[in-house]
Amino acid sequence: MVDKKGLISLSLTTGLVLSWLAPGFAQSQTRKAPTDSVRTRTLQEVNVTGMREGLTPSLPDIQGTYLLGGKRSEVIRLNEVDANIAEKNARQVFARIPGLFVYDMDGTGNQMNVATRGLDPHRSWEYNIRQNGILTNSDMYGYPASHYSAPMESIDRVELVRGTASLQYGAQFGGMLNYVTKSGDTTRRFSFETINSVGSYGLRSTYNAMGGRVGKWTYYGYYYRRHSDGYRDNATSNAQAQFVSLQYQATNRLKISAELGRSEYTYRIPGPLTEEMFAENPRQATRGRNYFNPDIYVPSLKLDWQITDRTRLMGLASAVLGARNSVMFDALANVPDTLIKATGLPRNRQVDIDKFHSFTSELRLLHSYHLGNVSATGVVGVQVMNNDLNRRQLGKGTTGSDFDLSITGPFTRDLHFYTSNLAVFAESQFHLTSKLTVSPGIRVESGLTRLRGTISYYDPLNLPNDIDHQFALLGVNAQYRVSPELKFYGGWSQAYRPVIFKDIIPTSVYEQVDKNLKDATGFNAEAGMDGYWNALHVNVTAFYLPYKNRLGSLILNNASGQSTVFRTNVGDSRTKGVETLIEAQFIRTSRFVLTGFTSTAYVDARYTNARVSTGTDNKTINGNQVESAPRWTSRNGLTARYRTFSLTAQFSYVSETFSDALNTPVALPNGAKGPVPAYGIWDLNSTWRMGRHVTLRGSINNLLNTSYFTKRPTFYPGPGIWPSDGRSGVLTLGIKL
Repeated sequence: MVDKKGLISLSLTTGLVLSWLAPGFAQSQTRKAPTDSVRTRTLQEVNVTGMREGLTPSLPDIQGTYLLGGKRSEVIRLNEVDANIAEKNARQVFARIPGLFVYDMDGTGNQMNVATRGLDPHRSWEYNIRQNGILTNSDMYGYPASHYSAPMESIDRVELVRGTASLQYGAQFGGMLNYVTKSGDTTRRFSFETINSVGSYGLRSTYNAMGGRVGKWTYYGYYYRRHSDGYRDNATSNAQAQFVSLQYQATNRLKISAELGRSEYTYRIPGPLTEEMFAENPRQATRGRNYFNPDIYVPSLKLDWQITDRTRLMGLASAVLGARNSVMFDALANVPDTLIKATGLPRNRQVDIDKFHSFTSELRLLHSYHLGNVSATGVVGVQVMNNDLNRRQLGKGTTGSDFDLSITGPFTRDLHFYTSNLAVFAESQFHLTSKLTVSPGIRVESGLTRLRGTISYYDPLNLPNDIDHQFALLGVNAQYRVSPELKFYGGWSQAYRPVIFKDIIPTSVYEQVDKNLKDATGFNAEAGMDGYWNALHVNVTAFYLPYKNRLGSLILNNASGQSTVFRTNVGDSRTKGVETLIEAQFIRTSRFVLTGFTSTAYVDARYTNARVSTGTDNKTINGNQVESAPRWTSRNGLTARYRTFSLTAQFSYVSETFSDALNTPVALPNGAKGPVPAYGIWDLNSTWRMGRHVTLRGSINNLLNTSYFTKRPTFYPGPGIWPSDGRSGVLTLGIKL
């Protein structure tokens, strides 16, 4: 039988009970028979079959060298959900993460842009993004976006830990988002997997992987390519990715592994739309010569040493190397990319190139010990970062229409953003009773960021800017486990977000940057309950997140009446809300299961003690809604499984948001500012496991062909409306050998 926590039990005629964990559950348990009942007997082969219950587990209290008890976390196992994996459809992949806001920006299938708790979803840069525990944010202090984008076909599971665990892995408000890749089959010398997809708008993708174990060596690697013509005109996308992992089991206690991942795509950017254009035809384009191209490498070397039964050491050295390239005609949607009247030639495009050289080293030591009668597990560690972000911008590009980074003169801005940062952290999990666990922790950061370089239109004496990062961050979490099926948890943890590159770059001679900019600071506080009752799973969390020292612009007027834009800290915000995941099993027979879920969050994110520029003067925005922070986000699904076939219908609802801090109530004709209307989307996804070796997936996305958009960006990829995809279909065939 399978119990509600996923434990499979098999009673044998000898009186011995065997127990193990069903697929899809995060924690394992062991039950031993009494000593006097143990007998030696040869058993016949036993085949166990069962149907997955589709629950979303939390991470265990201790995973590797991380302490996670008392923090809200979720694990999404991709082979157990019906979702459009081929196009990285985030509202489907992360459907059971309550409150997750999805920003559609880079074309279907290219990049994940997500956030929770009212934070900024741009390239998920409020998270500590990792792959197999390896940091992939391009530059945590200069440009924390994650341009690295592995194919979802390569991912086994996704782990999300909210911000109350930030002391151990980084100081990010959002938390940690860890993509765990598939690995080599250790029971075989060689295995092969191929996953191939075709779909609407010219979608074609292929993923091919091999892996296995030879002696003490385990290997895994894949090669991936994808092409799409795109839902919108001029939205062609070509992507590729490669990955190789090599692991050496030196002893039973010592493991050394090396990995190298690469992702690259070129996206032809169709441009923003005005209000009138969107209403007329959301598939039309305003640009045909704009391109975006990130090419990122992530090498790493890891040591995992179980020194004793109570002590474990983890060492990691990694880097993020590569470039973020773009060539664009950048203007408002109502400014056409037309010929220059005087010459009859097309306009020159703007070329921007960022080069990333980000290096991270981490050392973590976990040890179990006793203080009197109290058992405890502690972790201490150190993290060192050395980064150099070279940003070259406003280069005069060609007048052509292809992807060409050539320039006809020097870059207007050629800057380096150097950062050195040292972080030391410690946390301990104290088991005060058999049910109560308390985990206090601290993280101390000391670093310096130095801006150097040239801006042709700016006085060199005003350019150098040094930013100190000096923080001592505290936190505490607690967990009370009433029973194996029910626990209460809660915590409080400080966080900060450093001033990043774009915050301190004057865009014109009429802008000044505050030399005393402060990093954003605040904390995450949460309290919740996670329980299982027969066929019901409920996880509810209330949270509070104050965010101080937000960055923005003010208008300064001098004695002569001349106005200057002043980039500085403009105020604070606070976010509070409730995140709820409810999963239920309605029908269960030997062959048929009907389950459902609702993943719903209420988020109230508002400015406090803040004012911003209106263009001519400054206005108080106290009480205004934070941009891209919907009050309600709800995703609801119903899954029917018959033997090896499953079908999921999902409805997603996101309430109205605003594009600017002023909460402009009526959209401007150019589409750059205004509300983002509420929308509701239906999706259908199915999976048929045709035996051990073949899997067939099908998706119909946006079933009712709803026209909608998720954000009006204020910078890349251009101010205006960026329509999300209409109805599309995808068919995926997977084969394992």
